[in-house]
Amino acid sequence: MKKCTLFILALLAQVATHAQTHMRIWQDGEDKVVNIAEVGEMTADGSNITIGGKSYAMSAIDSIIVVPQVSVAYSANGAVVNIPASVATDVTATVNGADVVITNNNLKNECEFVLSGTSANGSLTYKGGYKCTFILDGLNLTSTTGAPIDIQCGKRVSMVLSAGTTNVLADAATGSQKACLYCKGHLEVEGSGSLTVSGNARHAVSTKEYLQLKKSTGKINIAMAKSDAFHVGQYFQMNGGEVTFDENTEGDGIQVETLLTDNGAIDVNEEKNGQVIIKGGSITGIVKNQDCKCIKTDGDVTISGGNIDLQAKGNGSRGIQTDGSMTISSADAETNINIVASGALCTLDECVDDPHRCMGIKVDGNLTVSGGTVVVKNTGKKSRGIKVGGAYTNNGGTVDAVITQ
Repeated sequence: MKKCTLFILALLAQVATHAQTHMRIWQDGEDKVVNIAEVGEMTADGSNITIGGKSYAMSAIDSIIVVPQVSVAYSANGAVVNIPASVATDVTATVNGADVVITNNNLKNECEFVLSGTSANGSLTYKGGYKCTFILDGLNLTSTTGAPIDIQCGKRVSMVLSAGTTNVLADAATGSQKACLYCKGHLEVEGSGSLTVSGNARHAVSTKEYLQLKKSTGKINIAMAKSDAFHVGQYFQMNGGEVTFDENTEGDGIQVETLLTDNGAIDVNEEKNGQVIIKGGSITGIVKNQDCKCIKTDGDVTISGGNIDLQAKGNGSRGIQTDGSMTISSADAETNINIVASGALCTLDECVDDPHRCMGIKVDGNLTVSGGTVVVKNTGKKSRGIKVGGAYTNNGGTVDAVITQ
């Protein structure tokens, strides 16, 4: 009881310090937002805590945070930004029509930004040097000049798709933007809402460092990508969610590169550098152009759960291609991989010296299977099922494919 009392006192101290904020209660990847004015008296009996008239089991709570919340509400002709007094000295905003630029100079306390409303000519550019959270709460935003969301923050950036909401982003067909949704740092997506992204100039979603889809993530649909659907600079990790991209993706589906040192070498000190890690959720994707890949990485691929359904339709295209090794199991969830390779030999000018085949899976290193089901069908002329550069080891998984070593 003493521990619970101290916990409540600490929360009350935060509430008193951060007036005009809210409380966010996290449980199993989903959150409940309680306005500070509605918190009232908080009580605990040792196993439960009552906040805002609702009882929560202490054992079921992941975390409770009290944070200042900046809101940006878009409309057809503009945007309204509301900044709480508690952070007004650190957070500033400039608004030009529906184009919003937010600068956050706070390097000690996390802040949240709630984006909502609709504009066919708007954007958000964020500049900050500390971790932050963006909550998409029914946002429909199209930019006619660049990216609708450009996050210039090299730290951990959380993006929450509010439960029950549909969010839509589209960028301009021209401009210098790297992607429709760009994050300079580490982007972590969660929340059971949906997000549809159209990259009309280059990539749909791009991060300079890692991209992680948490277990609670809802649906992310790439409606258009002039280049890659997802272009990731460090590693891609998927714990849950539903990812889709189709023939409107003109480049790769998910492409992961590696962070380099100043002298151009692979930075071995960076966590999971160049890797694709899939522990759950589903990926449904199609690539149609020559030499494109549904999933491509410079490093290793580890799949330990989830449903993956891919189609490689272009000449020389691949369902999954890794320059490293690949491990398939059902360690985290049941794994089901289905790939159809229906393209032929690559006929691009750059493929003259290497007119490579369309393949379901190409692994330059070793392929180890210890669980799950893998089905690869190669129907294209001179296409292949699975090609392994190193050793192939099967310790119990089901693989229905022609394997070439």
